[in-house]
Amino acid sequence: MRTAGGLLLALALGALQTIAYVHTAWWPLQLVCVAGLAGLVWQARPTHAAALGWAYGVGWLGAGVWWLFISMHRYGHLPAPLAALAVLALAAALSLYLAAAMAAVARWRCGVWWRDSTLFAAAWLLAELARTWLFTGFPWLVSGYAHVDSPLAALAPWLGVLGIGGLASAFAALLSHALRAPHASALALALLAVLAWTGPTSHSRAGATLNVSLLQSNVPQDEKFVIEQLPTTLAWLADTLRAARGPLVVAPETAIPLLPSQLNDVAPGYLEALSEHFGQRGRAGLIGIPLGDYDRGYSNSVIGLTQAAAGAQPYRYDKQHLVPFGEFIPAGFRWFTELMNIPLGDFMRGSHNPPSFAFAGERWAPNICYEDLYGDELALRFRDEATAPTAFVNLSNIAWFGDTIALDQHLHISRMRALEFQRPMLRATNTGATAVVDHQGRVVARLAPFTRAVLEAPVQTRSGITPYAWWASRLGLWPYLALAASVLAWCAVGGRWRKP
Repeated sequence: MRTAGGLLLALALGALQTIAYVHTAWWPLQLVCVAGLAGLVWQARPTHAAALGWAYGVGWLGAGVWWLFISMHRYGHLPAPLAALAVLALAAALSLYLAAAMAAVARWRCGVWWRDSTLFAAAWLLAELARTWLFTGFPWLVSGYAHVDSPLAALAPWLGVLGIGGLASAFAALLSHALRAPHASALALALLAVLAWTGPTSHSRAGATLNVSLLQSNVPQDEKFVIEQLPTTLAWLADTLRAARGPLVVAPETAIPLLPSQLNDVAPGYLEALSEHFGQRGRAGLIGIPLGDYDRGYSNSVIGLTQAAAGAQPYRYDKQHLVPFGEFIPAGFRWFTELMNIPLGDFMRGSHNPPSFAFAGERWAPNICYEDLYGDELALRFRDEATAPTAFVNLSNIAWFGDTIALDQHLHISRMRALEFQRPMLRATNTGATAVVDHQGRVVARLAPFTRAVLEAPVQTRSGITPYAWWASRLGLWPYLALAASVLAWCAVGGRWRKP
């Protein structure tokens, strides 16, 4: 295929596969698109293969995270051309990993279907690992998330999302050999059928069932920090927290959008009144709020309110994995953030392995917004089974991205975390998706997005450690790197294999 035509096809395939990250029943589409890329790379020289990988990545990320434009333009007041250019630049930069991976495939392929498919999967895994790891990482839409409802999801408690993505790319590479090696495609389809037939295995044990109340405040992002709107917002929040029926009540990220010192100026005694309410026996609340001051710095935090033992410190969780530009300013980019009007854009990091919130004999582990993208970081909490979370609680505000596919994408990310650790995930958000996800990754209750409401639902906690939680808590992402690098080294120096 001509160079320009191949690049356009790769770009289109990358964009097309993003449908599977929103409508997860379309997971076969992701395999077909990756198979299409593999088919192009088999015929390409390394430089052309690099261009194909880069084009595929630009289509993939450009179509998948275009909603970043909304946060920068509509709410950050960045001029539209500059906001669009920033999204394109991000997609182009992150696609360099896939470009390098496809160049390696073209350089070291040998024409043997099983070996080339293994090479493709290893290179793909390294590219996704680089996107997850380097420069604080941005693993949104790594390929495994397209398979939260596919047979490959059964492997989540063993391999994690990156392992699923690597295996999916191997299947896609096998499918790409359908014309000249039909048995390769038959092998891939047979393995998928076996996974679908066997289903997931259980590595966790049922715990207590507790009713929870998850608040969806639905405060428009352009009104969230407007001083005239704050009394109304705070009054609704306080009334709803008190009226919620569940023993555990969760309010979203920055549900209280003011520092405690500022809050006292707008609503004196506000936190004290909430503390008194949740100080009653059998009541608890997790509430998103910024904390800190100018001298000590600021944090994007969650406070836990409940009846405390004498002398016990109030519970506090500080977000650890911060969003570049939104929550911290990368070196050399302050000029860019100064072009945007986004408040509280430079936070401190919290602890790598924070304690869970203890309530009703269970351990509720908060994470804020896109922290639930980083399964290896959440895995640190599972090193000791005695203190491991029995449920996750995600507090988010992605009103920054409007009524877009970002809401469903984030929900499916949370579902993958539930599958990896076999823990329920509670999601309390500003605009959606507010939901309860069980330990099998199923959405058992959900509010309609962009409504002001409370989701009342039962949650069953879990104990036990999945294989993924065990090895990721001790080794992090290094096993992925060791496996993929070993395969690439084997392909690069494999003595008797030669290209035909």
